Amino acid sequence: VKFHNNTKKKKNMACFQCVSSGNVGVIERFGKFSGIANPGVNIMLWPVFTIAQTMTLRIDQLTVDCETKTRDNVFVNVAVSVQFRVLREKVKEAAYQLSNPTQQIRAYVFDVVRSTVPQMDLDHAFESKENVAMSVKQQLEQAMGDYGYEIVQALVTDLTPDNRVRNAMNEINASKRMKEAATEKAEAEKILLVKAAEADAESKYLSGVGVAKQRKAIVDGLRESVSEFSEDVSGTGPKDIINLLMVTQYFDMLDSVGTHARQSTLFLPHSPHNIVALKNDLKNGLQEK
Repeated sequence: VKFHNNTKKKKNMACFQCVSSGNVGVIERFGKFSGIANPGVNIMLWPVFTIAQTMTLRIDQLTVDCETKTRDNVFVNVAVSVQFRVLREKVKEAAYQLSNPTQQIRAYVFDVVRSTVPQMDLDHAFESKENVAMSVKQQLEQAMGDYGYEIVQALVTDLTPDNRVRNAMNEINASKRMKEAATEKAEAEKILLVKAAEADAESKYLSGVGVAKQRKAIVDGLRESVSEFSEDVSGTGPKDIINLLMVTQYFDMLDSVGTHARQSTLFLPHSPHNIVALKNDLKNGLQEK
């Protein structure tokens, strides 16, 4: 909106110019910097004073993709995000000293990344992204502060090696995991075998103890039976009693074979008169040994 003051001659012309919130206007007087126009309505005495340009005070972000290589000769792509804004008290420097601030920031990021990452191995580079970001921020603060820019934050958002390197790293990691899994599986199988052997040994030990106690009980029973039978029946000796017990056990065996189905049995001569012969054969065989 322009206002004219018409008397005899046109002396001046005033106009209203608006500046949006979050921005400031750069006022020039005949092309020379004169001051700053705050957000809102500003009255300019045109053409003496004009708002040549507006500059935002909001935080802006620039993402820079930089390719470099590590100390172990692996090429990586490093993505750095720089957040920056214009300092209100240095609007003049920001407006007149740099024609392309984003290009300037990009150049500094390239310089820092390509001088820092080549000093690290690939694994170290992944672990030191925070250190790289801090180096970028410090370098930019020193360089861009004189031009009226504040570096709010610098972040290394991505560090990506070549696809073949990534595939190789994944294969190494997979092989390592498979090796650990195989080791754990072998260890588990070993534990199972050891526990099974221990259980088998314990079972055999207990079985042996049971058999020994059974035989001891049989011997004790036979001893008592022979002693009592000799005392109660006159004219009988231990030999007669043993023969009688063998006949009794013989008939018990026949009864067990006849009453249990699906039983594997070794058949020997089983007429009663053969019991004494079997006993004599066992006795003679043991004496020969």
